[in-house]
Amino acid sequence: MPFNFENDSKLSALAEYLKNRQKVAVAFSGGVDSAFLLKFASQILGKNAMALNVSSVLQTKTELAEVQNFCRQHQIALQTVQFDPLQIPGFCQNPANRCYLCKKAIFTRIKQQAQALGFCCVIDGSNADDAGDFRPGMQALKELEIESPMKMLGITKAEVRQFAKSLNLEQWNKAASACLASRINYGEEITSKKLYIIEESEQFLRSLGVGQCRVRMHQNIARIEVLQEQMPLIFENKALIDQTLKNLGFSFVTLDLFGFKSGSLNKNLLQN
Repeated sequence: MPFNFENDSKLSALAEYLKNRQKVAVAFSGGVDSAFLLKFASQILGKNAMALNVSSVLQTKTELAEVQNFCRQHQIALQTVQFDPLQIPGFCQNPANRCYLCKKAIFTRIKQQAQALGFCCVIDGSNADDAGDFRPGMQALKELEIESPMKMLGITKAEVRQFAKSLNLEQWNKAASACLASRINYGEEITSKKLYIIEESEQFLRSLGVGQCRVRMHQNIARIEVLQEQMPLIFENKALIDQTLKNLGFSFVTLDLFGFKSGSLNKNLLQN
């Protein structure tokens, strides 16, 4: 059944925006923001909306499978672009503008692929709340003329979740995610081995029933971030967690007492 959006001014504005663009390629990561935008664009534009996903070492295998399953379930065309971010000049040195370097290279590739398929307009799922964090990647999107309609129209994260729930999307309450490189402390080299260790560590925690989590890497130290209410679960399994993460390559395993915080490694940058 089509989603009734006429009674919401922001959704009506988003629908009008999409109609004016006629054809759009949505940069699709599998998170709630891009999932809602992709599904809504598909409802408004039909086959004139497609998904573009970048497969790389920065994306977990689980996330890639979710992207593929979503597009298959909703019968939306998907193009997967293979990309190696470790080849981006300067990226592996993990500078403060790492996200800018990565976004610039990846979205250049996305834009090229979209244009080759006849889609001149590329949009992403940034929302109005994304303007409040340290996000150097936004500058790259601006330079490449990648449009962020939900951010432009003032649609917040909470509104995105409500809209996604109204569309019966299972992602509506999906925990926020970020690329695996965001777990490595700025200035420490990014390698495929480190990304693998982080992915496996977080996957192990989720297998224990932990939901929102991050395993931050500070050289040979793992700093686990989980929601406060899930800390008892960590302590109940502390011996197993300690041994598993050490087997993966960490020398020390710690728990951040202040719990999960998105973008926590940005704190030192913002203070300097």
